[in-house]
Amino acid sequence: MKLKLVIAGVLLAVGLSAGAQTIIKFSHVVAADTPKGKAAVFFAQKAGELTQGKVKVEVYANSSLYKDGEEMSSLQIGSVQMLAPSLAKFGPLGVKEFEAFDFPFMFDDRAELHKITQGPVGAAMLAKLDAKGIHGLAFWDNGFKSFSANTPLKMPADYKGKKFRIQSSKVLEEEIRSVGGIPQVMAFSEVYQALQTGVVDGTENPISNFYTQKMHEVQKHLTLTNHGYLGYAVIVNKKFWDGLPADVRGQLEQAMKEATIYANKIAQEENDLALAGVKKSGKTTVYEPSKEERFALKKAMAVVHIKMADRVGKETLQEFYKATGFDPAKL
Repeated sequence: MKLKLVIAGVLLAVGLSAGAQTIIKFSHVVAADTPKGKAAVFFAQKAGELTQGKVKVEVYANSSLYKDGEEMSSLQIGSVQMLAPSLAKFGPLGVKEFEAFDFPFMFDDRAELHKITQGPVGAAMLAKLDAKGIHGLAFWDNGFKSFSANTPLKMPADYKGKKFRIQSSKVLEEEIRSVGGIPQVMAFSEVYQALQTGVVDGTENPISNFYTQKMHEVQKHLTLTNHGYLGYAVIVNKKFWDGLPADVRGQLEQAMKEATIYANKIAQEENDLALAGVKKSGKTTVYEPSKEERFALKKAMAVVHIKMADRVGKETLQEFYKATGFDPAKL
């Protein structure tokens, strides 16, 4: 009897006593109909199925649970159990290696990207989060970013003097400065109003975010630069995760594996559909830069790789360069 009481007490501590569910609050800052939003719902469904109802994942989209800037601290103290923040969020947290993903023109395509996110380099980066009380589960794609503004953006000189909203990242700040722009760090939920009122002139986003957040309503020009990557790391409070029974963790890992395949599959599809939606709206002029124009922007931003190398660590950058074949010294 005493042994049974002890076991019951342990199960209760992790929310798995008889008749009880473990609730995982999964918060994110984008719309429910984005690739990340859909993947979060997919994971919630799979988690429920594979754990046979022992775990219920509640998904909170559009910063409905916590504001963009509050989520990471909320995860660390356990107020929310799971997040999928953009990779730029980890630099300010002290894990500078993640800012390597912010370097402009690092990846030419998804195949190069996945050599990092689905390989040993990506796994080692996720492991670095443990010291912050965070357990990294997976990388999810969103897409490659493009620049928008209310005036055409064709050559590097067109960016000069314009205020561009960016995520909190020293690398992204340097990216904007490299073409004479003015970086403005701002929460994602505030961007539409800032564009509408002229607080900022432009921004950089994957097309799915640009479209679902209705930025095409307040930006006259979109240039398909594909200059940077926006992805997410799905993370969980480490203490909470370690407190789950091993079999439940295994079931959730399988759910995450399936959700990751789904997330990465639909990311490009959603961006293609969003681009078609932007064009159909007629509110934003979409411009495809020539090979020469894209190279000019790539060359102008190459200085970021040199200036910010020490910030993320030259060893980390070399691992990325080895996988992608990118060499800023040759530009």
